[in-house]
Amino acid sequence: MLLLPFSLAFLLLSTTNAEPLHVSIARRSSGARIDYAAAADSLRVKWGYQSTNYSSLLSKRIQKRQGSASIQVIDQNHDASYFASVDIGTPGQTLNVILDTGSSDLWVADSSCVTCTTSTPVFNPSDSSSSQTATGANSETTIRYGSGAVAGTLSADTVSMGGFTVNEQVFLAVDQTTQNLLSGSVSGIMGLAFETLASTRSNPFWKALVDNNQLDQPEMSFWLDRFRGDNSASDEEPGGTFTLGGTNSSLFTGDIEFLNMPVNTPSFWLLSLTSLTVQGNSVELTTGTTALSAIDTGTTLIGGPSADVKNFWDQIDGSREAIGQPGLYSFPCATDVEVTMSFGGKSWPLNTQDMSLGPERTGSNMCLGGIFDLSAGSNIPANSGAPGWVVGATFLKNVYSVFRASDPPAIGFAQLSDAAGGSGTPGPASSGSTSSTTGSNNGAVVVSGSFIGVIISGLVVLCSAIVL
Repeated sequence: MLLLPFSLAFLLLSTTNAEPLHVSIARRSSGARIDYAAAADSLRVKWGYQSTNYSSLLSKRIQKRQGSASIQVIDQNHDASYFASVDIGTPGQTLNVILDTGSSDLWVADSSCVTCTTSTPVFNPSDSSSSQTATGANSETTIRYGSGAVAGTLSADTVSMGGFTVNEQVFLAVDQTTQNLLSGSVSGIMGLAFETLASTRSNPFWKALVDNNQLDQPEMSFWLDRFRGDNSASDEEPGGTFTLGGTNSSLFTGDIEFLNMPVNTPSFWLLSLTSLTVQGNSVELTTGTTALSAIDTGTTLIGGPSADVKNFWDQIDGSREAIGQPGLYSFPCATDVEVTMSFGGKSWPLNTQDMSLGPERTGSNMCLGGIFDLSAGSNIPANSGAPGWVVGATFLKNVYSVFRASDPPAIGFAQLSDAAGGSGTPGPASSGSTSSTTGSNNGAVVVSGSFIGVIISGLVVLCSAIVL
């Protein structure tokens, strides 16, 4: 293994184009009851609404900052999170990583991990002839997430997904994690947001492919499947499709409605929430930067500002704050909570299954709701730069979503096709900057994805300010 000073010169890319690839996704469900209150707290930390200190948990501190291939994807814990496999090293070692548009770093547990369980698959750098490890003052880094933290050494190696390859891709080889951060067959996280959020100060894998013109289109697309409420689901099920370099036209119907991101400096994938309805009634929303919404495949639920979330649940007869679970709300299980959301374009309906997380307590006739108070107990001031909303799989399972690195970057939504399980017909577009395209599969690699974790599967260390 070659030792050398860390440098962004690690980012040398291959130039091979790839043909379309379509891969099925599998899902894993443990059947265990999820602690949504704890998960909500973790998500608040992830997005900068609460502070936490992991220094006692980790000894290492932050140091400043082709052809076709089949990739199996696993969905864990009834739509909690989605992951896919990557190959790292020469020869490639296949590892599962959470697909997270809410963070930007790639990291995997390596063979020196002292806190990983024996069941966690790890990367062994000594088995890779192309592995490089950084040395010097800035070689060791800690990344903090809402659900915990990881620490390790900056490394570089060949990374491949779906036939696309980046040589000397920078990632964090993790030797310490907080308890329960990893579960099942997952070894790490692949961040799919922008470089400004990267604790490793490296270009994310997807962006390296875009910059090197490996992708036919500068796009990533997701279909996330639904297994919430399916008690017959086995531990691993097909869980959706992740497409690199374009879209899969078999998974959506009609046009993709693109909305430009309302920021000058991209960090998270952001849109502004302009309309929210429940039971056919409009919910009064706070405007300005509070309406900024992070569209996050690494998050399970939908979190929003205290006043807006209260306004939402006030529209549901019999709803109340959940007992002993701050920020969460419960409602009569017999009620179908009908919701639509708009980000300046069409109004997208949510499946009522996604709004119910199951009974508040065993035997209760009150169910926990899929929209919670993100800022409960927070002293974050208004207009702080933290997104007011975090929009996860509760919404994203109901649309075909496309993340496009255009100028400006844009996020697109489309109605799911019957092949993807179908979704409700969207309402007419409201005012906003939009464009439409049917998309194509040319030059696209479709990677099966899976859903892991509870509410937060991965997000950035610290929530950086959003420049408007």
